[in-house]
Amino acid sequence: RQADGRKVLRSSIREFLCSEAMFHLGIPTTRAGTCVTSDSKVVRDIFYDGNPKSERCTVVLRIASTFIRFGSFEIFKPTDEYTGRKGPSVNRNDIRIQMLDYVISTFYPEIQEAYSDNSIQRNAAFFKEITKRTARLVAEWQCVGFCHGVLNTDNMSIVGLTIDYGPFGFMDRYDPEHICNGSDNTGRYAYNKQPEICKWNLGKLAEALVPELPLEISELILEEEYDAEFERHYLEKMRKKLGLIQLELEEDSKLVSELLETMHLTGGDFTNIFYLLSSFSVDSDPSKLEDFLEKLTSQCASVEELKVAFKPQMDPRQLSMMLMLAQSNPQLFALIGTKANINKELERIEQFSKLQQLTADDLLSRNKRHWKEWVEKYRVRLQKEVESVGDADAWNADRVKVMNSNNPKYILRNYIAQNAIEAAENGDFSEVRNVLKLLENPFQEAEDFREVKEDAEEEGATAPAAACAQETRSRLPYCSKPPLWASELCVT
Repeated sequence: RQADGRKVLRSSIREFLCSEAMFHLGIPTTRAGTCVTSDSKVVRDIFYDGNPKSERCTVVLRIASTFIRFGSFEIFKPTDEYTGRKGPSVNRNDIRIQMLDYVISTFYPEIQEAYSDNSIQRNAAFFKEITKRTARLVAEWQCVGFCHGVLNTDNMSIVGLTIDYGPFGFMDRYDPEHICNGSDNTGRYAYNKQPEICKWNLGKLAEALVPELPLEISELILEEEYDAEFERHYLEKMRKKLGLIQLELEEDSKLVSELLETMHLTGGDFTNIFYLLSSFSVDSDPSKLEDFLEKLTSQCASVEELKVAFKPQMDPRQLSMMLMLAQSNPQLFALIGTKANINKELERIEQFSKLQQLTADDLLSRNKRHWKEWVEKYRVRLQKEVESVGDADAWNADRVKVMNSNNPKYILRNYIAQNAIEAAENGDFSEVRNVLKLLENPFQEAEDFREVKEDAEEEGATAPAAACAQETRSRLPYCSKPPLWASELCVT
């Protein structure tokens, strides 16, 4: 692609910190060994907007048992009938068989041993195992709000690790359609599409393994195993996040989906809401409930944050022309613009219009009402747990322990990474080290969140704006939901 293959400091720091963060969250991942930067410069157009700048060349040492990917098996692809493109090692079936033998014997030795006399059964067992590992991996991502950003087949590990940290992002305000990659215009890799796209990638791996594994066998494995394993692991993890440690009830799935719906309606911070739940008291003391609702609503989006989130993205004239085209020439419209994107923009405009009339008090009242409805359902479910045990105090201690080891207090939020990057680009790596140390212990005992106002007036009206912004950034606790300036951050 005529690129120079050189990595820069900003993306290297993000990869270094996030791969370590994922490891300490207990999620399968490549690791970071070292991050080395230099005075050599390279020109990068970060946002593809015609404003390039010089950046320091940097090398990250990545560590994993293997860096073979799904895409590694696609280099043997025959010529595509539509595009005419083919893999660089087309017709080299000997190498492909050698690579498959290597992967299974080295990284799946128990499968090699169990099916040493039947290669089809061996390959089927291998495909079943990587299908289940991938399903569990994505379930883990979904449970911490991690978005990969570019889930193509070349970013999928053959041993089920999180690999290639490019434009990733941990979700702050819960939005099932959250897109962390500013260059993913269609939302192909949105948060709620990750399970589906990883299944699609497994389908591509299955195609690449023919004839060593016939497609009718691999496709059946994929249909039977992937969704079931994802849902099983996801619900198992969510039960732990909610402290449902005694009983496994059918209604639990609905309780989780209603929690996420409430988060979505109120713009709740995904990480902080889950973290707060361990401090919920099962007894029905009205004052305790009111205090808890205050904590929950403090982690919901403000009117200002919602205005930024729902700000229309299309030029009004462009939207008007697209709507006229949709009426007059649907075929041409289908070629140059998707109906889904237009509908989303119309929804955004409607939401933005409603927000102009919404006061902070109205929003707070509405959010409290939504959360009270869900919390009552949560209390009923926890009560069933209490009734099934002999010692309620011991159960509650266990519940809190399980929740606090499954709901991180600290994740690598974009604003935290950005602060570390800006300091490092100015020669100060202490913030990178501070953040790394923090991410090595993401699960902390629950304590009240400290809210820090962004109002620059508190810093003194005479201070320069830049100094105020920097001071505000440094004062925010690492577990805080992101400040308003962070909504302008774009990762491509």
